[in-house]
Amino acid sequence: MATPKTIGSREVHAAMERLAAAIEARHRHTKGLLVLGIANGGIPVARRLCARLGIERVGDLDISFHRDDIGRHPIPKEFTPTLLPGDVNGANVLLVDDVLFTGRTVKAALDELFDHGRPSKVEFAVLVDRGSRRLPVAADFAGTTLAAAEDEDVVVSLGDDPARDRIDIRPRAVRAERAAIR
Repeated sequence: MATPKTIGSREVHAAMERLAAAIEARHRHTKGLLVLGIANGGIPVARRLCARLGIERVGDLDISFHRDDIGRHPIPKEFTPTLLPGDVNGANVLLVDDVLFTGRTVKAALDELFDHGRPSKVEFAVLVDRGSRRLPVAADFAGTTLAAAEDEDVVVSLGDDPARDRIDIRPRAVRAERAAIR
């Protein structure tokens, strides 16, 4: 079993700065960039990036109805609805998430995005790329890359107090359905 590891606020902020700098370098002259945080973990990352970059068009993308595991993980009673700060048709869209793992979340996010229109270009930014893809998906921008085993979770915690920001790598919790089988 893996040993839990915590990455502190200093490293989290450095990763966020690298991510913001890479986006700024590519989109310095892009007009009307539409930034969408993937619910739930990508929303605080997107908001922080937009605050740092001075981007006002930031919204939320709910992927609940596009998840391929909806039968095992029902839509929570309290969910974040998709809120688009502008028309996606013909727009340059930057999807943002906290952790990239298998690629299934990105696929669901693209499905949700295209339900609302046809963007001109879609890019993907992630705070943590942990590898182990199961779909042919790659981030255009990544703040940091971490090695985490298949049986570990990578959890990003961004709160109101940036001094308490952190990334935890910990053994995967036993899910309720696995416990019920035993």
